[in-house]
Amino acid sequence: MKNVLIIGSTGQIGSELTMKLRGIYNGNIVAGYIPGAEPKGELKESGPAAIVDITNPQQIAEAVSQYNIDTIYNLAALLSAVAEMKPQLAWKIGVDGLFNVLEVAREKHCAVFTPSSIGSFGDSTPKDKTPQDTIREPRTIYGVTKVSGELLSNYYHIRFGVDTRSVRFPGLISYVTPPGGGTTDYAVDIYYSAVKGEAFECPIAAGTFMDMMYMPDGLRAAIEIMEANPDKLVHRNSFNIASMSFDPEIIYHNIQKYVPGFQMKYKVDPLRQAIADSWPNSLDDTCAREEWGWRPEFDLDAMTQDMLSKLGIRLKA
Repeated sequence: MKNVLIIGSTGQIGSELTMKLRGIYNGNIVAGYIPGAEPKGELKESGPAAIVDITNPQQIAEAVSQYNIDTIYNLAALLSAVAEMKPQLAWKIGVDGLFNVLEVAREKHCAVFTPSSIGSFGDSTPKDKTPQDTIREPRTIYGVTKVSGELLSNYYHIRFGVDTRSVRFPGLISYVTPPGGGTTDYAVDIYYSAVKGEAFECPIAAGTFMDMMYMPDGLRAAIEIMEANPDKLVHRNSFNIASMSFDPEIIYHNIQKYVPGFQMKYKVDPLRQAIADSWPNSLDDTCAREEWGWRPEFDLDAMTQDMLSKLGIRLKA
């Protein structure tokens, strides 16, 4: 990677990934954004930016040509709970938008990263240590767009030789960007409540296990898969990656070790609970480990200590 376009650069993953890439590469790391979601602060000042609406193929092509882009990170998407409220828009961004990106990549010879998700699995998938290659029958529009994206990306690689790669992200936990409507976002909100000294209302029921990952590991995965030797990749779209799996009680008690007075009660959101119930408890990431050396660096306790420390500084600023 030399010159990179990040579509959705001001979102939950994009804002951090853009800065991470700018710290690694000396080329153009272009923050693609839509009007109303302009880069601000360090994200704006540290590198080039361009208006790139994923539903507008001309804007994508113009940015790729102007900055001599060789790699596109396509991060535009609606998160799971939001997508259920806006299924048409979720499809327009997640599938029609990806088609636009892949067409530009085919014409201009770019590599493409498009994240998939644990949401690509459904009730018929094995729940524990979900295999890399298994049945995928999601019951959410979010999951349907992710499975469609995996298949479409594989098609463009097989049919046209486009260098498409992807990982299936678990829930991502970050102290930088506030949560934006994902089913796993309770695992971000809970830290905010702990640092603020507030009781936390958990929208997910006790006993509901989901795969989670600390954002620094997620960013590394997104970069390392694009740097991986293609000759060693048996899979491409999309790799299971895993770090930790827990339910609300486990993360709550882990936080209590460092914030003894912290309290949590349950107020289950039926929509988010239904989505969570359809997802795996944990993923088997053996293929990612074997094909490109994936290894997480954070477990739950290390993440909790870092989240509480960094959020404490951030919220006092």
